[in-house]
Amino acid sequence: MATIIDLLVRNAQKYPDDVALIELRPSKNFRQTITWKEFDDNANRIANYLLDRGIKKDDKVIHWMRNSIPWLVAYFGIIKTGAWAVPLNFRFNAADFKYCAEIAEARAMIFEDEFSKIVCEVRPALTTIKDYLYIGPNLPPNMESYEEVLKNSGNQPVNIKLTPQDECGLYFTSGTTGSPKPVLLTHRNMIFAARVEQAHHHQTRRDNFIILPPLYHTGAKMHWFGSLISGSKGTILTEFSPKNVLEAISKERGTIVWLLVPWVHDILVALDKGELKLRDYNLRSWRLMHIGAQPVPPALVMRWWDYFPNMQYDNNYGLSESTGPGPVHLGLDNDFIAGAVGKVGTGWQLKIVHTDDNRNIPPWMVGELCIKGDGVMKEYYKNPELTARTIEDGWLHTGDMARIDNDGYVFLVDRKKDIIIVGGENIYPIEVEDAIHNHPKVYDVAVIGIPDKRLGEIVAAVVDPKPGESLTLDEMNSFLETTLPRYKRPRLIIFDKVPRNPTGKIEKPKLRLKYGGNIM
Repeated sequence: MATIIDLLVRNAQKYPDDVALIELRPSKNFRQTITWKEFDDNANRIANYLLDRGIKKDDKVIHWMRNSIPWLVAYFGIIKTGAWAVPLNFRFNAADFKYCAEIAEARAMIFEDEFSKIVCEVRPALTTIKDYLYIGPNLPPNMESYEEVLKNSGNQPVNIKLTPQDECGLYFTSGTTGSPKPVLLTHRNMIFAARVEQAHHHQTRRDNFIILPPLYHTGAKMHWFGSLISGSKGTILTEFSPKNVLEAISKERGTIVWLLVPWVHDILVALDKGELKLRDYNLRSWRLMHIGAQPVPPALVMRWWDYFPNMQYDNNYGLSESTGPGPVHLGLDNDFIAGAVGKVGTGWQLKIVHTDDNRNIPPWMVGELCIKGDGVMKEYYKNPELTARTIEDGWLHTGDMARIDNDGYVFLVDRKKDIIIVGGENIYPIEVEDAIHNHPKVYDVAVIGIPDKRLGEIVAAVVDPKPGESLTLDEMNSFLETTLPRYKRPRLIIFDKVPRNPTGKIEKPKLRLKYGGNIM
């Protein structure tokens, strides 16, 4: 298969009447399905509409929607034209939207009614966008209706010649370490991601992947590519709750679920409190829970296995610059090694290097994780300097500090930018967070550095107790006295909510802004 589009076309030809996608909105008692042929036909309709409006190869089309069947239809419709899909984070505000649109120099836009106010507000400043395709009621002036396009546009296949080297996606990173960076991906990247996903999770036609994380992020969509390459179902569950997850698995015969750390917490809390009872659901089909997007506390996985002792488990590591997950994964057949992300993924290479001179360092020493493979992005769009610093001789410098053991298992230590230096000693927040997660009353935790006149920085922990639990400072300090050496213990413990973005990553810049202003 030369391009990611070829997989959709193949499925439409081989399995035309089989269900490709199911969309669930539990609060509205809504369930919708689409077959592989309907999926491909509707993508052709969107593509033909865009071509009729003058969209051509290498144009950019912004794509701003929440998870839904139309999200994936629009995505494939865009890339069938040879244009680049530019998916946007549904949490972006007007400034974020304008920033991304101006970098992309987008020629057209597909969006849904939730973002109408922002789009109409910013629209006069966006001189490059000529056409707007709108999903929802109350069509704004000088825009076209998505539903009308599906009714009136032809479903004939488009005749645009594409190669694996052609660009197809411009993704903006989550911005947890600064402004979102534009990552340019190719069809070669996408096909590679699909093959890696199937190699890791062994999807077959019998699988049904429950899709929860946002599709604008490479993680969720590239995991779904395992369904695309195997021709199996995907179920888009648009509203998270522990009950919604178990009901979707039970009713739709879900087999694979990718969960974020906060969602795992929520499911376990609901089970601990008796709000959910496993006997009320038919979960025999559920074979795999995989997790990623952020470091996973080992204590959380151990608690999961208390309830699901026979379930397959996989921890995935990846980033937008690697076309999502795959460079490192634990593997379905490996015993869980506490704290490990896993071993090198299928088709990938990895190494740990010294941050000063890029020389390889021996096992167990901490250095920067570098990865190499066909999933490495083409570039940071319009930023050759940053691209050159990030990709050297095909090796992507991830910015993540890690160590590797003698058996090849990788242990993430922290983001290079998140390391806390206390009196000349490097403190890795993940180690402190893992220790605090072991307290039975802790629901979530984030560790940051706060400026200190004498030490440079001190360790501060923002701790969110489990719902209904009372947790005191004395309890927390007494617990940490037995689990961490003195120099790693937080000097400041704050009881507060831990902010996370839609992909589950802790938003540490927000915490530094909130609590780091007063030098101790």
